[in-house]
Amino acid sequence: MTSDLPQDAAVVLELERQARLRGTGLTPQTLAGRWWLNTTWSRRAQEAPIASTLLLRTLKACLELEPNETNLRIANQVNLGPLLLRFEGSACLLGRRPLLQFSFSTVRVMLGSYRLLERTLAEPKPQRMPFFALIAVGDDANWLCARGRGGGLALWVKAPAIQR
Repeated sequence: MTSDLPQDAAVVLELERQARLRGTGLTPQTLAGRWWLNTTWSRRAQEAPIASTLLLRTLKACLELEPNETNLRIANQVNLGPLLLRFEGSACLLGRRPLLQFSFSTVRVMLGSYRLLERTLAEPKPQRMPFFALIAVGDDANWLCARGRGGGLALWVKAPAIQR
């Protein structure tokens, strides 16, 4: 882990207050990578039950962001052993804070390398688009905090880059 990783909701709430005042300066390049869900808090910044956090870690919940020619590709997935549930789509940054607004266009269920299901998803109406209000990243862009459309707070830790 990293020494500047926020350990409690009070720290995240202060970072959020600063982001509202000053913005974050985050760019698609800053967000690029695979982010493992580490901690969640409720809308009122109460820590999620430990069972919930352990379940999300066990399921290897992750968010992938990759800049492309227009903005970002986004994927969100969980794994249960060899079973994978993956949503894919596009995202864009809006405003100075910014909001990471996204829409998933495809859902896949895989068993190992075998595709069990793939479906196209309808795009939500503009006023119902999901988003993350980005709060902060770590000094080395190794963690990311955001508040979701539903009001909950999340902290992700960046996976190390894969050497090819």
